[in-house]
Amino acid sequence: MEIMNKKKFISPKTTIIVQQLTTLLLLLSFFPVFTQSQAFDYAEALSKSLLYFEAQRSGRLPYSQRVPWRDHSGLTDGLEQGVDLVGGYYDAGDHVKFGLPMAFTVTMLSWGVIEYGDQITRAGEFEHTLEAIKWGTDYFIKAHTSPNVLWAEVGDGDTDHYCWQRPEDMTTSRRAYKIDESNPGSDLAGETAAAMAAASIVFRETNPHYSHLLLHHAQQLFEFGDKYRGKYDKSVGVVKNYYASVSGYMDELLWAALWLYKATDTPTYLNYLITKAHCFGGTGWAMTEFSWDVKYAGLQIMAAKLLMEVKHKEHKHTLDQYRSKAEHYICSCLNKNNSTNNVERTPGGMLFVRQWNNMQYVSSASFLLTVYSDFLRSSKQKLSCHGGAVGPEELLSLAKAQVDYILGSNPMNMSYLVGYGSSYPTRVHHRGGSVISYRENKGFIGCTQGYDNWYNRDAPNPNVVVGALVGGPDCQDNFSDERGNFMQTEACTYNTAPLVGVLARLNQLYEQENQSMHLIASY
Repeated sequence: MEIMNKKKFISPKTTIIVQQLTTLLLLLSFFPVFTQSQAFDYAEALSKSLLYFEAQRSGRLPYSQRVPWRDHSGLTDGLEQGVDLVGGYYDAGDHVKFGLPMAFTVTMLSWGVIEYGDQITRAGEFEHTLEAIKWGTDYFIKAHTSPNVLWAEVGDGDTDHYCWQRPEDMTTSRRAYKIDESNPGSDLAGETAAAMAAASIVFRETNPHYSHLLLHHAQQLFEFGDKYRGKYDKSVGVVKNYYASVSGYMDELLWAALWLYKATDTPTYLNYLITKAHCFGGTGWAMTEFSWDVKYAGLQIMAAKLLMEVKHKEHKHTLDQYRSKAEHYICSCLNKNNSTNNVERTPGGMLFVRQWNNMQYVSSASFLLTVYSDFLRSSKQKLSCHGGAVGPEELLSLAKAQVDYILGSNPMNMSYLVGYGSSYPTRVHHRGGSVISYRENKGFIGCTQGYDNWYNRDAPNPNVVVGALVGGPDCQDNFSDERGNFMQTEACTYNTAPLVGVLARLNQLYEQENQSMHLIASY
């Protein structure tokens, strides 16, 4: 009776407060990744990551250009072949425009917007992200000169690497190379189709005419790549030492079909994904990496997400097979497969795939972990690994740990995102970054003069390549900030691209946790 009386006199206000606290505590249970760990400014990291794409621009720079040490370059690209190939991106610290990694960069930027556009908008970076995507897709439109012709590359690595010059001073070959019916490149055509299809989704509301144009090119490129099959590095031999297509073209064709299905909702593309799932390796390959070359893990995760929609019920058997392989990748990152099928970790906790430019695999894994975590949470499911069931929080925790490692929570106490934090690489292997800015000194710097006067200097680079994600440390977390150490100090566009979506998502979660903590403190 005494207890009942006490219950009777609990005020409605107190009841509401208790309910709010209970809700907040439940909410916080979804954000264990932020407790007792170093705090990073993900919004700042996001803003700086997008500046990197402006540093990598080729062509005539717009008045809105925010990277002050860059100027116009490559203004005669394609002239020798009678085609306008001005624009696009330099892939890394050199000045070759490689089609395959450029297309993957645009696909990942677009996927980031599709998944986390609201979060990017709240961080104030939506327009800059769209600009980064459009700089790539504008170039792809130029490069796709007819239904069955796609220009694959401008310049070549051999002659380019012989010189150390600013892009504004280039004296190296700007010869362009193409794929066509006689010289196919299904992998390149497929990835470019994927990039343009994904971008068409991004621009659907803000620029519907442009979105339609991108989709038209994407459909033609997919048809071209599927009808005239072959690896692009057999047709464009100069690319073999730089971006050889080791995985072949089947992953890109499946990848393109799935992106076209997402962009059009046309059953033909879904049927392609389903009927060729086995013979093209989509439901066969169990991967431990996702990169500009190997698309299977990303493809499998996207296919698994189709299971959430009732209209795909008839394809459940095949989509479940895709999902099984997707979860193999996720479990391998979590170190929860059997011992021979996990991604290695450094002592400091970084996922480690290979020595050269390992950070590309760290950023792409962080993105896929984040996307799959959100898929599991929204579908109220858990992941089944060899080591047991795993909740979505554990995936997000690992993604955050990898991003935090990048931003400075590592044995070197160094940010591998250039320009972020108090300590970051200052001798990035980057021609434009390491030579005095053209806008500061327009005096011509010759091919070998750059090596003599700038490459071999011990001093930090005169220009900071803000937002560049360098190759990063070795398997023991060691890193040497030397310009000649290209395995570790060179950055690439496809390193930074997957980070954009992840940083926006982590920023949202961090803000939500802070709001929740403030509310709890107010009680």
